[in-house]
Amino acid sequence: MYSNSMNIDDPAVELNLKELSRTLAAATDPQLIEDFLRSLLTPSETADIAARWALVKALDNKVPQREIAKELGLSLCKITRGSRELKKPDSPFRKMLHITDQLKS
Repeated sequence: MYSNSMNIDDPAVELNLKELSRTLAAATDPQLIEDFLRSLLTPSETADIAARWALVKALDNKVPQREIAKELGLSLCKITRGSRELKKPDSPFRKMLHITDQLKS
């Protein structure tokens, strides 16, 4: 049964995230995915995710962290976290940026 909220260590989080990831990976219609995300997320959550993706792209383009903070209204903590994630070997951020670059070609 469902509890009042899921905690990060709840096995249901892992199960649902894996299922959602597989479903999004299998979807081939970008408009459907965008519509789905706008339906799933609140307007505030949608803006937050969009800002985080903009953050990753700005970091990849070597934009200074303080400029990113000012432009996107994000905390330096979030930006530093994004920078650390981007620098990791086998970074999922780097892989997604590569996919984005391929789509632009």
